[in-house]
Formats: sequence, structure tokens, C-alpha cells
Amino acid sequence: MKRFLILFLLCSSYAAAAQNRLTLVDENELPSLVERLMDKRDSVNYDGYKVRKITAHINLEFAGSANAYFTGSRFDEFSFKMNRVRLEVYGRLHDKLSYHFRQSFNKYSNPYSLDNMSSSIEYANIKWHTSDVFDLVIGKQYIAVAGYEGYVNGLRVREFSDFNNNFEIYQTGVKGVVKFTPDQLLSIQLTNNRNSADDEIYIYGLPSGMEPSRFPVLGTVNWTGWFADKTVNLMYSASAGQLAKGKNIYYLMCGNIYEKGPVLAYLDVLYCRSAIDAQQRVTVLQTQAPVTAQNTQYLTFIANVDYQFHPKWNAYLKGVYETAGVYESNGIFAAGRYLTSWNAQACVEWFPFTEDKGFKVFAHYVYKGHELSDNAKTLGASMPHSQRVSLGVQYIIPVL
Repeated sequence: MKRFLILFLLCSSYAAAAQNRLTLVDENELPSLVERLMDKRDSVNYDGYKVRKITAHINLEFAGSANAYFTGSRFDEFSFKMNRVRLEVYGRLHDKLSYHFRQSFNKYSNPYSLDNMSSSIEYANIKWHTSDVFDLVIGKQYIAVAGYEGYVNGLRVREFSDFNNNFEIYQTGVKGVVKFTPDQLLSIQLTNNRNSADDEIYIYGLPSGMEPSRFPVLGTVNWTGWFADKTVNLMYSASAGQLAKGKNIYYLMCGNIYEKGPVLAYLDVLYCRSAIDAQQRVTVLQTQAPVTAQNTQYLTFIANVDYQFHPKWNAYLKGVYETAGVYESNGIFAAGRYLTSWNAQACVEWFPFTEDKGFKVFAHYVYKGHELSDNAKTLGASMPHSQRVSLGVQYIIPVL
């Protein structure tokens, strides 16, 4: 009996030690990523280019500013703000498999109940380059909607439209990319259309009598093409999904981009039609009853021109025109337009070190104007014009 007890204790100790290993593999079973990077720098062919077999990049992104806020012409407040702080890790393990992770420290870190992932994580995916004509992306990724501001790094956008500010563009799912030619791509994607439960997404929850969707997913088809020696980039997308049983949402978006030399110009057109107010910009206009609006539609035009008139200087002008309305009456919400908004921006950016474009100093002016319709005023809505003047710095630190 004593021998049996000693043997049992030894086995238990070994099992406990095994359960508390730092990794799922033995220490010497597989080389670490850093060891692979140092040991395997041989080049391979990838899309017609000679590249390193394994790559890894770690970037820290910072953007902060001093801001003066105005309501109309009345000065409200002066304060400092960290606009963006993000950590990004991406690279390639070999010529067939790459990865992308990015976390924002400007978002709440509470876990979402649907995808079991922190709300601060924007990317957490792998891409399998199965062949020269097909890629597969699995994990958390951006919804493959069209438009320059949909896919480009937010540091280059500076100030988003209300449409994009109220669109949760990072979702978990799967995407296939078909490459008809190097300049013609077709993406087919299926993702969640929300991160959390309905009562967490909508301020007032689902409208009375609606049943939650059993398939809270969004399907997206995106065509992207480059023309005129990649000077012109066109992209068009259509998306559809279910918000609740029998209640759907649709997106139609397009991006038209011109980039050559010192000039970058783009025109994005974004449209959303939803049986439940997913953006909630109509819902928040009312002050009468705690109810979520239905049958809403939003239309946005974004026009931007960047001009780098000197190696150390860049300037841009941007205009945004947006409308919000209800296409079919429901409850206290009558059919018709509710809000028309204008967003005008002007910015000058200075790169003190021409060899390091990751660091810049900027001066930014934003004006937002709002016109409420009679429908909105009837609900007690109020939305004054606002202005902001910002002076700040931005720095991308390439850690690795």
C-alpha cells in the first residue's frame, strides 16, 4: 500500500508539471520565431519577387494632439488627447502562410460575447496563400467593403465620417480572394455582423416582438481592380446579412482612388439600408421613448485630396456629405429624411526627417455642420454645429 501511495504521488506530480508547461511543445521540439528569423533568411519566389522566406514586423503607432473644441463659434474646452495607440504584429512564416495581429489601446478591452475576443483587438488572422490565384484569410479581419477609408490604416484617414465611426468594421470570419490577374481581385467573405448580444449592441435592445437571428452573419462580395499602371484603383462591394429573424441589412459601397507622384485623391460612396437601426444615428435623435428605430438608411460621400508639395510637407482637403433617414414609417419614426451633415477638414503635415516618414507634426481643422429635418425636430432632436482645431504629432515605431 505504501509503495502504491508513493507511485501515485510521483505520477500526480508529473501530471501537474505537465499541465503547467509554459508552452504546448517541449522546449527543444520546435525553434522559436526569432530563431527561425535568424536562421532562415534565404530568399524564395513570391508573386514574382525574391523575398525572405520568413519575416516579422512589430510596429507601435502613436498619435496625440492638443485640441481646442468649439460649439458653433463658442469656445468650449482645450485639452490633450491620445488619438491612437496601437500595437501591430505581422509577417510571413513561409511563402504560403502569413499572419496579422493588431490591438488598439483606445478601445475598451471587455470581451465580446459572440466572438469571444477583446473589443480592442482589430486583427487576429492568418492568410494561407494556397496558390498564385487564391488566398484564404481566417480569423478577425476587416469586413471587405469597398472604399479607401475602409481598408487603409486609420492614421492616414485622420478623421472618419459619421458612417465609418458607427460601423464596426472588424469582425471574425473567413475570406477567399480570387486573383484573376495581378490587377483584378474578387473577394468573397463571410463574417459575423456584430460582436456581442443584441441587448449590448443596441442602446434600447431589439424592438418589441422581434426574435434574435440564429445566423448573425454578413456576406460580402468585393471586386478590386488597378488601372493605368496602378495609378487608378477602383473597388466595389455589396454586403447582406440578418440582424434579427426576418430583418436584414444591406451595404453598397464603392471607392475610386487616384494616386500618382505627390497626389492622392479618392471618392468613397457608402450606402446602408437596414431593417433595424444598426448605426443608431436616427435612434439617438429621439428623446421621447426608449425604442430602437427601424427601416433606416444612410448615404455618405467622402472626397479627399492629398498633395505633398515638398518632401517634408503634405496638405490635404476633405469634404464629407451624409444623410440619415427612414424609408418606411414605424412607431414614432415617420418616413423621410432626419439629418443632413457636412464635415469639412483641412490639414498641414510636416515631416522633420525625410528619411523617416513615420514621424510627423500636424495642424488639423475640422468643421461639422448638421441640419435637422422637421421629422427630427418633432422627436426633440438637437445637434449644434461644432469645430475643432488640433496640433499634434504622430509616430510609427518599427520595433522589429
